[in-house]
Amino acid sequence: MDRRDFLKGSSAVGAAGLTISTVAHAAPATATAHWGAGQLEHMLPTVNDTSMLIKVSLKNPLPQPPVLVVDRKRFTGRRTDSAGRMWAFYAEGLEPNAEYTLNLIDAHGNAMCDSWPLKTFPARNATPKTFRALMYTCAGGSDATGVFLPMTTRIRLLERGLSFKPDAMIANGDHIYLDQRAKKSPRLGVAPEEIASSGRFDRTQAIYGTQNEEVLKRAAGPQIVPLYGTRCRSVPVFFITDDHDYYDNDEADDKLVTFPVDTFMLNAGRTTQWMYYPEHLPDKTRPTGITGASAADRFKNLSECYGTLRYGKIAEMLMYDCRRGLTLTGPTATFVQKEAEGWLTDRMKNSDAAHVVNVPSVPIGWSAGKYGEWYRDMEGDGKLTLTKPKAFWQTGWRLQHDRLMVAASSMNERIPMFISGDLHATGYGIMTRTGEHDLAKNPVHSVITGPLGTDTIMWVSASRGMRPQIPDGLDFNEVLKAEEKHGFIIADYDNEGVVIRHFQWDRDKHSVADIDSLEPYKVTVLKRPG
Repeated sequence: MDRRDFLKGSSAVGAAGLTISTVAHAAPATATAHWGAGQLEHMLPTVNDTSMLIKVSLKNPLPQPPVLVVDRKRFTGRRTDSAGRMWAFYAEGLEPNAEYTLNLIDAHGNAMCDSWPLKTFPARNATPKTFRALMYTCAGGSDATGVFLPMTTRIRLLERGLSFKPDAMIANGDHIYLDQRAKKSPRLGVAPEEIASSGRFDRTQAIYGTQNEEVLKRAAGPQIVPLYGTRCRSVPVFFITDDHDYYDNDEADDKLVTFPVDTFMLNAGRTTQWMYYPEHLPDKTRPTGITGASAADRFKNLSECYGTLRYGKIAEMLMYDCRRGLTLTGPTATFVQKEAEGWLTDRMKNSDAAHVVNVPSVPIGWSAGKYGEWYRDMEGDGKLTLTKPKAFWQTGWRLQHDRLMVAASSMNERIPMFISGDLHATGYGIMTRTGEHDLAKNPVHSVITGPLGTDTIMWVSASRGMRPQIPDGLDFNEVLKAEEKHGFIIADYDNEGVVIRHFQWDRDKHSVADIDSLEPYKVTVLKRPG
């Protein structure tokens, strides 16, 4: 251990009674045994304690539904596209904390791939000793544009994260880039103007059964299918949606306001989720009537925007999309639907889990000076400023932010923590005040995980002339400066606290081969209050 680094880290959070350690814990890469994917192109599963939801795409369409066999239980697939190449499987009535052997067969009983294991989570009242999560953001982007990290490199970063054998994986927003109206759209995703093979959306038409469905597949498929393939088949995944997942960037001026979502954006985002990655499974403590929940065209009581990862009594991760609940109503405006905010505050107050962790799609404690943020700061001359008005920014967004920070800080026996997406950087900070609210007795900890796909013009500094910075009205100690590097985190929770390993890959200093043995550049160790 470097003693100076240790003392520097410790003094940074001494007021909170916590310790930051800079010791790097090495973990060996894990070799993956050969597994026959057969007819599968990709597979993404999620679980809770009694059910599984699995999304797959196939090399060839099927005229009749395939069947998922979970040990001896059979669950018929539901087609999620017009052609019969994409299917969803919902397995219910399972036992908690049980490893099942899964098989996928066609309507004639023929195996479509090798069998594989998938385990349900512990029951809500169970007391597992530990829980480990792999988390990152902004994995989307097409190789064809040349503005994202090459897919082969992203795959190595993901495989390095998976080598630590997480109990679950959280991909936080921006899985897809194909902006339709924002001024940067010709440079993002698979731009129709640049790549004729993608086609162009017709915003006046439906998605299913029109040319839009094929445009969507040609755009989304190359951003999701090669990255995940079948490598996550035994790792429960949780996908949080953000602005680009609705096919636009969050921008606002006197000519265009991209959010709240319009009908086309909503349909395109929902269709992409339905085809490619799982929604959030039911949670008896989460309202069934909130935005994106209990839709009639989904399996019963799934939630598209707000999700729960409950792992026994160790951890309850509250995941939320900050775009679909966005409103423009001044002091009453929200980033998170009002009823969903009630769910969040209720869980922070009444959950019996050792850790209640907020996982919003939009970052806490940092700003890039853009429209769709909690904060009213704008970019100007390479730094944040309040002298420039932020068009269509709503005071209610900051008021909601402050209410959530106060609710988190009020968890006297827990570590108030927000682990966010969207921002293309790695970092960690501690908030002791927001506006007039003193949080010093139990400060709020904020982590930005690092992106997988960001490159070139996608960095904040490239488009705005500055790195992510601390907005006005906060006392926020930037323990790990926000740096524009690729990365992810591994978070280990137990009854005593959490250890977060921050991974960072710098393409200017590291080779692609270095990813296979990448170690944390910092380790954050936090103990529960009291």
